[in-house]
Amino acid sequence: MLDIAIDQSSQIPPFEQLRRRIVELVRRDELIAGTKLPTVRGLAEQLGIAPNTVAKTYRELEQAGVLETRGRAGTFVAAAASGDPTLTLAQRATTTYVAELRALGMSDDEILEFVVAAVRGA
Repeated sequence: MLDIAIDQSSQIPPFEQLRRRIVELVRRDELIAGTKLPTVRGLAEQLGIAPNTVAKTYRELEQAGVLETRGRAGTFVAAAASGDPTLTLAQRATTTYVAELRALGMSDDEILEFVVAAVRGA
């Protein structure tokens, strides 16, 4: 689940709040290349906003090179968002690794323990 909240009382429209937050998460490497984003409907429901608002945000961020849509596979953080191809490959490998371990039923804490152990043993 993305760490995003929409302030309905803000002067800033929900579209702009969402756009800014996704860009911020990418810039801070909290969303790395290859990270799959929630579906338009799923994120709209989570945030309590219209699906069209999320769709518009995803489209604009795709045009800006921050996100990429892979057909029915979904919307992902684009590789170009990081700028460094080696960093992008590392981010994709990490995203794949975490997804595989989660599919095995591992918790995030267990995954972190594996990564720390692997780094120390390498």
